Amino acid sequence: MIVEDEGVVSIDIRNMLKKAGYSVAAVAFQGEEAVTKAEQASPDLILMDIGLKGEIDGIEAAKRIRDRLDIPVVFLTGFADEVTVAKAQEVNPSGFIIKPINEEELNRTLEDILKKT
Repeated sequence: MIVEDEGVVSIDIRNMLKKAGYSVAAVAFQGEEAVTKAEQASPDLILMDIGLKGEIDGIEAAKRIRDRLDIPVVFLTGFADEVTVAKAQEVNPSGFIIKPINEEELNRTLEDILKKT
């Protein structure tokens, strides 16, 4: 599942995943929508942008999803400052990918996480 509020970035991620042989169970653009779609789609993994527009950010959405479902979350962020990373670490994410997203890094991260599940 992809949670990304920038449409072009979301499409790029989807294309990278499809090229690598993955299917995308759902796409969400806001945190609230991510929680609902995660409950409905039960994806194997969620790629979650930290800086989402809307009522809740990606970190809060990930917390809510973790409270309800056991789905690994990989944070996507253009903000790698210490405060953001520390706040995100509280959710115990399965990984971080810094934007712009590198296709090889994305594939390697997903392979490592999915092997563990």
